[in-house]
Amino acid sequence: MAEVILAIEDEEPVRDAIVAALEASGYKVITAQDGEEGLERLQAEGPDLVLLDLMLPKIGGMDVCTVIREHSEVPIVMLTGLAAEDDRVEGLCRGADDYITKPFRARELAARVRAVLRRSKYWSSDDQHLIELGELSVRPAARVVTLRGENVPLTPKEFDLLEYLVRNCGRVVPRERILERVWGEDEYIDPRTLDVHIRWLREKLEESPSEPKRILTVRGEGYKLMDI
Repeated sequence: MAEVILAIEDEEPVRDAIVAALEASGYKVITAQDGEEGLERLQAEGPDLVLLDLMLPKIGGMDVCTVIREHSEVPIVMLTGLAAEDDRVEGLCRGADDYITKPFRARELAARVRAVLRRSKYWSSDDQHLIELGELSVRPAARVVTLRGENVPLTPKEFDLLEYLVRNCGRVVPRERILERVWGEDEYIDPRTLDVHIRWLREKLEESPSEPKRILTVRGEGYKLMDI
C-alpha cells in the first residue's frame, strides 16, 4: 500500500508540483490549502508524513506544527521560502523533522520525504528494552525519556539523536556519522541542523547547558554522551 503524504500548501502551483513529484515516486498525496483544513485532514486521513508550508492562511505553519506535536509524532517536513536561520531553527524546535527551502527540485523533495520516512520506520520498529545511564533512562519502543524520574518531553528528532548517542555512550561519535545515522543518507541536510538539536537537548538534559557534563563536544571530531 502506498504511503500517504499530506501536503499543506496554499499556493496552487506549488501544490501541483508536490503532487506530481511525489506521485511519480509512488506516494499517495492528499492536500490542504490552509492550516485549518490541514489539521482536519490530518485527523481524518492519518497520513504517514506531513509537508507543511510556513506561510499559511487561517493558521500559520509554525502554529500548525505545534498543534500536531501536541497530539502526534507523525513526521513533519516544513516547506519555507524564509531563508533566515532563525526561522529554520524555530521550525526544528517546534518539532519538525526536516525542512526544505523554496524553490526546491522534485528530486530533492522526493529524497527528503524518503529519508524522513525511512528514519521514522527504523526507530518505530526498534527493541523494547530500557536503557539506563545514571539518572537518565531511555525506553526506545515507547520513545520515553526520564531524568531523575521525571519525564523529559522531546521532539521526534531530539529523541532519535539522544538514543543514538545513548547507544554509543562513552564513545566519540563523528558528526558525519551522526548525520548519516540519525538524518539518513541525505545529501541535502544542513550540517548545522545537528548543532541546533544538540543545543536543545542540552537545554533539557543539562543542569547548566552552557557548561555541559552529559553531552560533550569533542572539538574537531564530534560529540560524546557521558554516563553521569
